[in-house]
Amino acid sequence: MLEARDLAFGFPARRVGTGVSLRVERGQTLAVLGGNGAGKTTLLRTLLGLVPAQSGSVDIDGAPVASLTPTERARRLAYVPQQHVPPFGFTVEDIVLMGRAARVSAFARPGRADRAAAARALERLRIEALAQRPITQLSGGERQLALIARALAQEAPMLMLDEPTASLDFGNRARVLAELDRLRDAGLTIVFSTHEPEHALAHADRALLLAGGRPLASDIASRALTADNVTRLYGIPVDLVEVGTRKLFVHRADAPGPVPG
Repeated sequence: MLEARDLAFGFPARRVGTGVSLRVERGQTLAVLGGNGAGKTTLLRTLLGLVPAQSGSVDIDGAPVASLTPTERARRLAYVPQQHVPPFGFTVEDIVLMGRAARVSAFARPGRADRAAAARALERLRIEALAQRPITQLSGGERQLALIARALAQEAPMLMLDEPTASLDFGNRARVLAELDRLRDAGLTIVFSTHEPEHALAHADRALLLAGGRPLASDIASRALTADNVTRLYGIPVDLVEVGTRKLFVHRADAPGPVPG
C-alpha cells in the first residue's frame, strides 16, 4: 500500500508541487495526469524516495519511504523511467537481469532463478528475440519495453511507470496496458503517469490530475476524469463520448479555441 499525506515536492531552489494526498491499495492502479511541467515525474520520484519530500509524508506499507534502505526500496518498488538511454551497450538480457540486483548478494552472480525471472519478463512482453541485442541499438519503443521487462524481473509488489507508453507503437502500447491490467489483477499496486486520459479511464482504478503542481482532482477514475476536469487540465474544450464500449475525449470542434485553465 502506498500513501502520501499533504505532500510538497520539488528541489532545494524550487517547489514543484504541493497539497498532494493519495492512497493506493494492493491490487489497485493509480494514473497521474497533467500537462507538460505539471510535476508528474518529480512526484513519482518523490514517492519512490529518490527525491526528498519538502513536507508531508510518503509511506509504503506503513513505513516511511525515507527510512528504507535502497535495497529495501528496490524489493518493494520497481521503477520504469521515461526515455532512459543506458550509456553502455549492455544486451537486453543483461539489462533485464539488472532488475534482480536487490535479490542477489554483493559480488554474487545471477543464479538460475534470476535468469528464469528475466526470461519470463522478456517472454511476457514478447521481446525475447531482442535478448542478445545491445540496448543502444534499439529503437526508443524497444528500449522502453526492455526497461519494463527489467521492472517485471524485479518482482516487486509495487510498480511505478513514468509515461510507459509514450514512445510505443499501437500494438506495443496495447500490449503494455494489457500487461498492467494483468499485474493489477495478480495483486500488484501500480502507479503510472500518462498524457492520455482514455488510458486512465480504461486501465486505472483511481486518477490524480495535477495542474501547476496542485491536485485538480483525486478520486475514482470515472469521477475524476470528467469532460470539465480534462478541459481545465489541458486548457482545451473537450467532450466525453462513447464509441462502442470505449470512452473517448474529443476536442470540441465548434468551440472558439483554448479556454483558461
